[in-house]
Amino acid sequence: MRKLCVIPGDGIGVDVTPVAVAALRILLPDLQVVEAQAGWGCFVEHGCAVPERTLELMRDCGAGLFGAVQSPAHAVPGYRSAILTLRQQLDLSVNLRPVRSWPGISPRPGVDLLILRENSEGLYIGREHMASPDQAIAERQISRQACETLAQRAAEVARQRRSKRITLVHKANVLPLTCGLFRDTCRAVLEEQGLGEQVDERLVDVAALQLVEQPQNFDLLVTTNLFGDILSDLASYWSGGLATAPSLNWGKGIALAEPVHGSAPDIAGSGRANPIAALLSAALLLRHHWQLEEEATCLESAVERFLNDAQGLDHGTQTTERVAQGVLTRLDLLHR
Repeated sequence: MRKLCVIPGDGIGVDVTPVAVAALRILLPDLQVVEAQAGWGCFVEHGCAVPERTLELMRDCGAGLFGAVQSPAHAVPGYRSAILTLRQQLDLSVNLRPVRSWPGISPRPGVDLLILRENSEGLYIGREHMASPDQAIAERQISRQACETLAQRAAEVARQRRSKRITLVHKANVLPLTCGLFRDTCRAVLEEQGLGEQVDERLVDVAALQLVEQPQNFDLLVTTNLFGDILSDLASYWSGGLATAPSLNWGKGIALAEPVHGSAPDIAGSGRANPIAALLSAALLLRHHWQLEEEATCLESAVERFLNDAQGLDHGTQTTERVAQGVLTRLDLLHR
């Protein structure tokens, strides 16, 4: 029996996670679901953004679905982003972000790329200090072990996708130690895996330009934490924007699916939140964590059919319930 820990989080996370859970129940009728707390609201109520009980439930289930996180724009004593805490405490060291063209919402056909991002270190380790009243300093950490883990996952995904091109994205011309270690370690692992001929490189600024100009030319991009965060948000434009962007936080024997959109507190509870990112995140959980390719494809096909049938409709009228019913009805038919 498979287990799933659902962490709605803040804002519209509460609105979209039930839709993804309903889809997973169609595909996995015996799925056991437990719910846990995390996020800004949890911190306000309990003084802790990620309770130890939530970490225990995630470890027990091995699979999770996160809704959305709301963080203050200024430092709050004792608070650290719930999703960053979950990634680091559960060693979810790789982040997977697919970008593909979808009918009706993508501005260009033929885009099908995937960004693998190191998920545990870089500038996101949270080491900042005031060197003086007028100077703040942040540390960037790149380790050989984290780069090797990322590259090994890249090799796994490249074989699964039958990738013809693996692009290492860095800034080693300016950061020769940190980015140099990343580049050289990843390249060495990929060569050991027999994938050296598929590997090329891009400086991050060039990669950003080319993702805007020629996204269809990319296949699998592998990069560091901050660069991957920015590039994957940029690239999501080609798949309809952040409202439809899925992701998977991926560790060894544990994974946490996470729609990329924010908590959108202005529409929380209004029935206007788009659940497609949560649905597609659940598909990533099926494919990469549970190794259920057929079920993952089935869920993605249901989303694609709904979007194809919905072309020409006013997407401003596509409420959470309408999208949910549209996708779930098609999923039920496909899965029979």
